[in-house]
Amino acid sequence: MNKLLAVSVLIALLALSAESFRLARQAEEEEGTLTKISGAVKSYYDSAVDTVSGYVDSIKGLKLEEKAKNLYSETSTVVSTYAGIVQDQLYHFFHH
Repeated sequence: MNKLLAVSVLIALLALSAESFRLARQAEEEEGTLTKISGAVKSYYDSAVDTVSGYVDSIKGLKLEEKAKNLYSETSTVVSTYAGIVQDQLYHFFHH
C-alpha cells in the first residue's frame, strides 16, 4: 500500500510539473501577442491624437471655439428645461 501511495504521489507531482511547464510556455507566447496588440493600439491612438490635434489647430484659426461654447451652453439650457418638463409630466402621470 505504501508503494501505491508513493507512486500516486510521484505521478501527481509529475502531472503538476508538466501542467505548470505548459502554462509558462503559453504565457510566453501570449506575451508576444499582447505586445503586438498593444503596439497596434498605441499606433492607432497616436494617429487619432495627431488627427484630432490637426483639427483643433484648424478650428482655432476659424474662431469656432467661442461659437461652440455658446452653442453648448444654449443647448444644455434647452435640454435641461425640457428634461424638467418631461420629469414633471412623468411624475404626475404615475402619481395621480
